[in-house]
Amino acid sequence: MTSFGERRASLVRTADAAELPAALSALTDAWLAERFETEAAECGLSSAPGDSANGAGTGVALVAVGGYGRGELCPGSDIDLLLLHDGRESLLESHGALGDSSHGGNLADRLWYPIWDEKLKLGHAVRSLSDTLDLAASDIDTATALVDARHLAGDEGLTARLVEGVTADWRDNASGRLDELQRAVSRRHSQSGEVAFLLEPDLKTGRGGLRDAHAIRWAQLAGAQLPAADAERLAEAYQTLLRARVELHRTTGLRSDVLSADDQDAVAERSGAIDADAFVAEIAQAGRIIAFLSDQLWSSVARQHAELAAPEVDIAGLSVRDGELVIDGDPATDVVLVLHAAVQSARSGVPISRASLDKLAERQAHFPDPWPHGARALFVELLSCGHKAIDVIETLDYFDVWTRVLPEWAPNRNRPQRSRYHRFTVDRHLLEAVAEAARFTHRVARPDLLVMGALLHDIGKGYPGDHTQAGMRLAGPIARRCGWSSDDADTLVRLVQHHLLLTDVATRRDLDDPLTVATVARAAETPEFLELLAVMTEADCLATGPMAWGEWTSNLVTALVEMTTEHMSGADQASPGHRRLLTEEVVELMAAGETALRVDDDVLTVVAPDERGLFSRAAGVLALRGLDVLQADAYSSPAGMAVSSFRIVPPDTPVDWDRVTFDVRRSLRGHLALEARIAERARVYRRRRALSATRAATKVTFDAESATGATIVEVRTEDHIGVLYKVTRVLAEMGLDIRSAKIQTLANEVVDSFYVVGPDGPVIDEAHQREVELALRHALA
Repeated sequence: MTSFGERRASLVRTADAAELPAALSALTDAWLAERFETEAAECGLSSAPGDSANGAGTGVALVAVGGYGRGELCPGSDIDLLLLHDGRESLLESHGALGDSSHGGNLADRLWYPIWDEKLKLGHAVRSLSDTLDLAASDIDTATALVDARHLAGDEGLTARLVEGVTADWRDNASGRLDELQRAVSRRHSQSGEVAFLLEPDLKTGRGGLRDAHAIRWAQLAGAQLPAADAERLAEAYQTLLRARVELHRTTGLRSDVLSADDQDAVAERSGAIDADAFVAEIAQAGRIIAFLSDQLWSSVARQHAELAAPEVDIAGLSVRDGELVIDGDPATDVVLVLHAAVQSARSGVPISRASLDKLAERQAHFPDPWPHGARALFVELLSCGHKAIDVIETLDYFDVWTRVLPEWAPNRNRPQRSRYHRFTVDRHLLEAVAEAARFTHRVARPDLLVMGALLHDIGKGYPGDHTQAGMRLAGPIARRCGWSSDDADTLVRLVQHHLLLTDVATRRDLDDPLTVATVARAAETPEFLELLAVMTEADCLATGPMAWGEWTSNLVTALVEMTTEHMSGADQASPGHRRLLTEEVVELMAAGETALRVDDDVLTVVAPDERGLFSRAAGVLALRGLDVLQADAYSSPAGMAVSSFRIVPPDTPVDWDRVTFDVRRSLRGHLALEARIAERARVYRRRRALSATRAATKVTFDAESATGATIVEVRTEDHIGVLYKVTRVLAEMGLDIRSAKIQTLANEVVDSFYVVGPDGPVIDEAHQREVELALRHALA
């Protein structure tokens, strides 16, 4: 006869995801009921004559609570159990022979230990009925777990009294329960992010996740109302997330409910989705439905329990009633009314009523081309509301109304971005960028173009091909349809075209090279455009995530903008090369002609007699010590001295610089087996690849036109330990001297740019380029 563990493993392996939670619960029910009957008898707990079928008279019941009580066990779910008694704790002590049990004499131990032996996660408690009801009355988490209580074995009457008591408490204290639930929901939302818009959503506790659906049901038990049509949509969205949670647990073998980028392809395949993008979009849509219905319900509860001041609305077709903004006019004939309502809602914080949203969904006309007079000003005003506008716009999008204002939005809805460099789906990222831009409108002469540029900068991501080229094709017609002039429309097209320019150049090119600044100046054309682009770049990066905009990136972009502005004014002089590297102290060290190492904050500077591979060996030591390089510079003097400078990413723990400098000296003398040691470190400390679901391909490019007196070699490849050492070692072996380097890590991909000079000068011929690329690909394979 197969064991419970074998039957459970077979069920988890083979059952359909939609059926597994109930089937797994039923299997566990039968096993625990049998265990209870056996162990209760061993402990001398027997039913009254004629009552053995239901355990009446024993005064003890085994009760499933929480998710197990709902009959929704996923492979990684806790088994939450309550051993309930009627107050006679002596009933739980052993009164009979222990038999062959090795788990002690009391009933609780006899029940719990076999569950642990099966390597299952157990949530357990032993309490009397009165204590349980008292705790439920004072603790919301206990109360919500007991709302889903379900009898498993023992005294059914005792379980029935528990359920009746909990239900009565919810009914008699409905107002207090709803208040507690709403506070708990708000706390959870602030901690867990959003299922619909995060690229790695928490399926259970995120806003729009399974727990929100549970909270809606608990609120309904306390008297909150949910329309029947909404209940049906809620159930469908809930099943989507529940199936995804099942497949996530099955795929990973873990209990985590976060759908990480690394797991999305495998989970999508198990779920039968076309691909991971389609699967994540389905999850996002389910999250939007649950989040919206949750917001609607709790907004309704708040209005019932609070006196809301009604702001005055002096716009024909709009009014405020019962704390909601009501659209009295007809959006089929007054097409701009939706923008008036959106602006009023964002400005006042008063939500648009559900009836009005349904009216918009049914009757809102598509905006004509061109837009009616005044529509563009309202649109800009809405975008300028910043973060207050996000919920309003997403609510309109939920009802398919936003796309009647901006049809080009549709392909970006719920669209994932397959990199942790981004936090959000494309649609949310665009709205976050607008909200960030709205904070900075005081810094530009044309705030309308700033917020509109932020809205459009990535709109091409929902379309085939390069997203920048697609966005440029869309931006001009959109702008002209909205009512901007041809010149303004061209400006918006150029903002889309160059939205990556400043960060790309600042982080991947040598700012000391006059050609770098000249290139940016040619693209920007005017100081006014550069001003818009700089602020939009900051807004875009802030909306992308912490990896996109930190102190280092901010300082580089700011320096690049200032230098470009000076260049445009004609006030700047040719920048001396390596001005940041060749400080007075470094020049003195080079003049001394000896090896010297200096550490200043997070910067290591190495001065030594020039020889091929010096830069590579220093980089290798940093990799060996687990230090990531953020920026590097190098210079070789005519007198035969070289200087290399490395700015590292500040680690979580203090750097032992004495050890680092000791090892650098050893490596420069050839006394350190760098390649072997780095390979060993890579085996021991495998770098986590979950920063992206897609492995970065290796790509090598050469650019002799964008640098003064050098060729730029750009290497893109998958991030791993020692990649900078490998690249620079190859460059040295191929006869290339490194003048400067920019090191950047974008999620799991490194983008390293090296300004190099070959043995015959700054230009590397094509034959030499092919050999360099071959060597780099081999080293990085």
